[in-house]
Amino acid sequence: MSPDPSVDVRVDRIRCSGHGICAQLLPETIRLDEWGYPIQSAGRVDARAAKRAVDFCPARALRLS
Repeated sequence: MSPDPSVDVRVDRIRCSGHGICAQLLPETIRLDEWGYPIQSAGRVDARAAKRAVDFCPARALRLS
């Protein structure tokens, strides 16, 4: 079985309302600032994990690229 491809995840900081689910689902790429908003580090993530984070974002502030 081949590994899942990796993708970039982008956070639309205008749409984001600080729920923090993205940081819970993608802790290797996203951490939260002191107000609960995401700070992204560079790097690609597993496509399956990224898709899950996009689907669970209540503000629809995550995009795959």
